[in-house]
Amino acid sequence: MSTFNNRPIYLITDDSKFNFNTLFEKVKQSIEGGTSIVQLREKHSNSLDFYKHALKIKELCKKYNVLFIINDRLDIAQAVDADGVHLGQSDLPLNISRDILGDGKIIGASARTLEDALKAQNQGADYLGVGAVFSTKTKKDAKHITKADFLNIRNNISIPIYAIGGININNAIDIKAYKANGIAISSAILNASDSKEAATYFKDLF
Repeated sequence: MSTFNNRPIYLITDDSKFNFNTLFEKVKQSIEGGTSIVQLREKHSNSLDFYKHALKIKELCKKYNVLFIINDRLDIAQAVDADGVHLGQSDLPLNISRDILGDGKIIGASARTLEDALKAQNQGADYLGVGAVFSTKTKKDAKHITKADFLNIRNNISIPIYAIGGININNAIDIKAYKANGIAISSAILNASDSKEAATYFKDLF
């Protein structure tokens, strides 16, 4: 759990709106503003481009002592020696992924229900992304969970939890009551005219 101490701002990239060079600069600005975990999420890249992009983002994260997580792709995480991988409900089972990656790597999991959260924790997840706490355009299939649902998960889970889904400068303050370890953000930082300023706002809030 100490790995996640003082790492409240978790940026999830989105390759649907920017070319990689623009995205790289926005990630860099975000880190300079206080982002402490970066997850590279590429849904529109082929494997070779994903690998090349991952190497560049990893180098950037290493320079700033930021955790670097790969979304979904165990092979890419292994190939670039990322800090870890984040798995959704439709990805490889977490315990199988742990056998592949080993104990030295971080494995995060998405959860929307207490059942999902307990299963992930029992299979060895290091942290959870729980949501969507608000409606989100980044993941259109994400279903909203209530504050009560989130707190129920928080109160029954011992590993770190990041609130995710639709968090922006207008509603982020509401998440302080959710007892989360941090917030996972995409659009509110990447789409900002000044990604460093946006990240600083969220860091100061948490």
